[in-house]
Amino acid sequence: MSKMKRAMRTMRAILVVLLVAASPAAASPIRCHHDDIAALAAIGAAFGGYCSAWTQRDPECCGGGIHCDPFTGRVTDLAVFQDANITGTIPDAVARLVHLRTLKLHHLPAISGPIPPAIAKLSNLTMLIISWTGVSGPVPSFLGALTKLTFLDLSFNSLTGVIPASLAALPNLNGINLSRNRLTGVIPPLLFSKSPDQASLVLSHNILNGSIPAEFSAVGFSQIDLSRNAFTGDASALFGRGKELQILDLSRNAFSFNLSDVELPERLTWLDLSHNAIYGGIPAQVANMSFQTQLFNVSYNQLCGAVPTGGIMGKFDAYSFQHNKCLCGAPLANLCK
Repeated sequence: MSKMKRAMRTMRAILVVLLVAASPAAASPIRCHHDDIAALAAIGAAFGGYCSAWTQRDPECCGGGIHCDPFTGRVTDLAVFQDANITGTIPDAVARLVHLRTLKLHHLPAISGPIPPAIAKLSNLTMLIISWTGVSGPVPSFLGALTKLTFLDLSFNSLTGVIPASLAALPNLNGINLSRNRLTGVIPPLLFSKSPDQASLVLSHNILNGSIPAEFSAVGFSQIDLSRNAFTGDASALFGRGKELQILDLSRNAFSFNLSDVELPERLTWLDLSHNAIYGGIPAQVANMSFQTQLFNVSYNQLCGAVPTGGIMGKFDAYSFQHNKCLCGAPLANLCK
C-alpha cells in the first residue's frame, strides 16, 4: 500500500473519531429536557403518582414509554398503556409537551372524563391514540386543529355525539378508528377528501346512520369497516377495478344495492356484506379473487342465482351464502334447476 493511501486512511479514521466525539450522544448520556421532565411529573401526579421515574433525568425517561429526541432532549413520544390502576382524567399538563409527535393512552379502563381541549395545543402531533378507556363525551371538533395528524384512534371508549366535520379539514389524515363507541349521525361527506395516501376508516359498533358519502368514490381506501351500524342506501361506489381496497366490512347494516353490477377490487382479501338487503347475484369475478382472501360472506341478504364455482370458491362453506332469497348450487344444499 502506498504512503499516500495509508495517509488517507489514517485521516478518514481520525475524522470519524472526531465526529463521534463531537456528537451530543458521545459527550454525555441523553437527558430529557427539564421543561418536559416537569410536564411529565405533572402528568404522573394527575394519574395518581404513575411512574415516579419521570421526575428523574435518566437516559430512558421511565423505560420505553417515553422517547426523547437524542439531540434536543425534548419528549417526542409518550405512551401509557395497560394499567388498570391509573385513575383520573387526561390532564391539561399534556399540552406542555409541545414537541410531542405521538400520544398513546391505551387500555386504561379507569381513565374517565372528556378529551381535554389542551390536546389541541399539540401542534406537532401526528398520531393520537386514546383507546380502551372510560373516556366519554364527544369526539372534539378541536381535533381539526391538529394539522399534522395522520392517524386518529379513539376506539373502545364511551364517546357519544357525531363525527365532527372538522376532521375533514385535516390535510394529512389517512387513518381513523372510532369503533366501539356510541356515536350517532352521519359520516361527514368530505372526510378523507385531502388524504394523501391510502385511507383506512373503521367505524364499527356504533349507532351511525345515513348513506355512504358520494365523495368516497374518489378516495383511495385500503380498509373500510362500517359494520354493526344503521347505514342505508347504495354502497356500490366503494367497489371498482383498479382500487386499492383490501378490507371491506359492511355487515349488519341496511345497505341495498345490486351486487351483480359491481366490480371487485383486485387486491380485496376480506369482504363481509352479510346481514343487509343486498340483491342481484354474486359476480362470477368472485372466483378469481386472490388466493390470499381470508373471508367472503354474503349471507342474510336477498341474493339469487348460482354461486360461482372454481378458483377460490372451495375455501368458503355454506355459511358464507346461507339465508338469501334464492341462491343455489354448491356449497348450498339446494341445487340450481
